[in-house]
Amino acid sequence: MPRYALKIEYDGGPFSGWQRQVAFPSVQGAIEAALARIAPEKPLIQGAGRTDAGVHAHAQVAHVDLAREWDPFRLAGAINYHLKPAPVAILDVAPVADDFHARFSASGRRYIFRLLSRRAPVTLERGQVWQVGHPLELAPMQEAARLLLGHHDFTTFRSSTCQAASPMKTLDRLEITRRDLTVGAEFTFDVRARSFLHNQVRSFVGTLERVGVGAWHPEDVARALEARDRSACGPVSPPQGLYLAGVDYPRDPFASAAS
Repeated sequence: MPRYALKIEYDGGPFSGWQRQVAFPSVQGAIEAALARIAPEKPLIQGAGRTDAGVHAHAQVAHVDLAREWDPFRLAGAINYHLKPAPVAILDVAPVADDFHARFSASGRRYIFRLLSRRAPVTLERGQVWQVGHPLELAPMQEAARLLLGHHDFTTFRSSTCQAASPMKTLDRLEITRRDLTVGAEFTFDVRARSFLHNQVRSFVGTLERVGVGAWHPEDVARALEARDRSACGPVSPPQGLYLAGVDYPRDPFASAAS
């Protein structure tokens, strides 16, 4: 059976997360329902990672095995047609080898988190950013973020329901930038690692926001990391500012695919 990689964009707001669920809408379920309209074998897809309810994606990756060969451009168009009106889009499709696996072949993942600092309510981007009503200082957050880089036991920043076998992870990047707006400012967190623990990024952002507002010092973040205790974590940020921005592979399956 030919295997295809799918690059997927979605608004996570209407969904209970990526993973297929019986009683609740999911991104995986929406794509599989669309595939069932064009493929009588009703194929199932495998994603590069699970996003929680309300989390978005610029470039989630999944793979699917189909009973017959498809032109990638036509396959993307057919799936997108049957996805309407769900806020999910297949951005690209590429044929891949039988041993390609969207999750297990991945060599890295990148998340972006958008934090908006302003008092006026969000209107145009409601559900797309985390809004706080107070100003934040960039430099202390950047200093604290650097303390989290490298290979650590991230138990403090791991959900109590996380199913990963080990809390040991290597954080390759945690960069925070600020963009001044007409009113307020937007802070963007660029986070990269081979893989992540459940709620790890949102735990980072919620804790670093406390540093930005002055309630925590950077040294408090270092102590929280060393504590290896979930209760030492700051508040976990809400999901709506989080985006799965990309998945890396030793060989990009979409490098030669038509856009």
